[in-house]
Amino acid sequence: MDLTYREMTMDDYDASFALWAATPGMVLSASDERGQMAAFLARNPGFSFVCAEGGRLAGTVLCGHDGRRGFLYHAAVASDMRGRGIGGTLARLALAKLRAAGIGKCHLFVLADNEPGQGFWARTGWEKREGILLYSTDT
Repeated sequence: MDLTYREMTMDDYDASFALWAATPGMVLSASDERGQMAAFLARNPGFSFVCAEGGRLAGTVLCGHDGRRGFLYHAAVASDMRGRGIGGTLARLALAKLRAAGIGKCHLFVLADNEPGQGFWARTGWEKREGILLYSTDT
């Protein structure tokens, strides 16, 4: 079957959430609940993508920006679908949307113990940043 790539919609939410929950190294939180995801997609229309094969969701990438920098979130490919270029294609689609919006830099978060994720991003040309610490707080 052929792989198809398209913009993510809320119709993809249930299958996307199931994929994220099944993906080692993926952290889910209240921000991933349906209402929050609808708000994210509405704020960043056309920036997030899915890949499907024969009606089955094979991969996702969430993408958004703050007007200065882009961010990728929840880049995931089903374990039995890896090695087919899906992750790289999803990332390229998101980066192309950011470029078209005038965003020149994109970041993503990878857990320190997610070695497969780190390896993927390094192999596809992403630079690991040293000397940056992430601080967070609830609003």
